[in-house]
Amino acid sequence: MLPSEILKKIKNIHIKTKHLVNAAMAGEYESVFRGRGMEFEEVREYQPGDEIRSIDWNVTARMGTPFVKKYKEERELTVMLVVDVSFSGRFGTVNCFKNELAAELAAILAYLAIRNNDKVGLLLFTDRVEKFLPPKKGRSYVWRVIKEVLSYEPKNKDTNIGVALDFLNKVLDRKAICFLISDFLTSGYEKSLRLTGKKHDLISVTISDPKETALPEIGIMEMEDAETGENILIDTADYSFRKGFDLVVKNEIAQRSSLFRSINIDTINIRTDSSYIFPIMKFFRTREKRFRG
Repeated sequence: MLPSEILKKIKNIHIKTKHLVNAAMAGEYESVFRGRGMEFEEVREYQPGDEIRSIDWNVTARMGTPFVKKYKEERELTVMLVVDVSFSGRFGTVNCFKNELAAELAAILAYLAIRNNDKVGLLLFTDRVEKFLPPKKGRSYVWRVIKEVLSYEPKNKDTNIGVALDFLNKVLDRKAICFLISDFLTSGYEKSLRLTGKKHDLISVTISDPKETALPEIGIMEMEDAETGENILIDTADYSFRKGFDLVVKNEIAQRSSLFRSINIDTINIRTDSSYIFPIMKFFRTREKRFRG
């Protein structure tokens, strides 16, 4: 049995995200993510305006009158939610923790996929693959996705994005839409990221907290690394220290953005201190314009 507090959070996220999908994002998902191609539907008699190349010559020869092949878009897609559940997600200084935000985002993406009759799968990872739910359909599945992301207790604390992506590349034999949800506070995943970007439609969803990018000027402060448990004392009143911290963070963000661009990976940047609706809608509309262009 889950604690009542967790159950309440799961229920609230379930209601909130379902409303958002119905009210704000209807149609956006379907217009951006196309099916794998066209599949044969039927053969019918030729009509003025039909393309000559669509004529089925075998049927035409048998029937003595022109017939054409009719196709329809193969809409069903596979969406994989690859979610970082390492201990660095248990941090948040504004509206919520990063792992709670990850649960909401996973729920929205799952709802959007299932609403369009696509399959949804879930992979939770730390520095190992913690849990894998194979892609499947069904509205009740969204509830399980939310529950797993929000309440799962990981065995390990650290992060290894490469391990998760390597596993994904082995278990998925068809191209999938993969949302990689993480704070990306790690390194060494470039090779795996490039390989996954070639095999699948990979989208990075970066979750951050404002205190991770700008230190408050409050004097001596003790900080704990959520993944290693190491505690250090820092002097936030020291201007040179704050400036150095700022430069390091900006450089890491710039390098990560450059890596994503070099692999043509779309990015959605989400913060705990602001709404995620605008970044998601912006992603959909930017991507749609690119396809139309």
